[in-house]
Amino acid sequence: MSYEPPTPPANFPREVVNTLNESTPNRLRDVARYAEELAEHKEREARLEEESDDATVQERPNDLPDDVPAKATITIKEINDNRYYYWQWREGDKIKSKYKGPVNPNG
Repeated sequence: MSYEPPTPPANFPREVVNTLNESTPNRLRDVARYAEELAEHKEREARLEEESDDATVQERPNDLPDDVPAKATITIKEINDNRYYYWQWREGDKIKSKYKGPVNPNG
């Protein structure tokens, strides 16, 4: 590990860089965790939007509950260091989720 501070991306706004530079290590870890979760959320929204634009309707999976639409996709959420599968789909401007089960049922 280098003893030099990291170089921020060139396209970062100066006020963001200054705020991060003034933050504690714990705050920076919280920001990193939030940024990762936000990126996953935005990617998921984009994927759901793209899939909702898709004209083809795929065959309904056997394990899909009756109250979950066929266009739903499976996503993984991490809660308290445990990972869970959720069905997820878009209804208008909202993203809906329904619990499916643990990623590792034995763990």
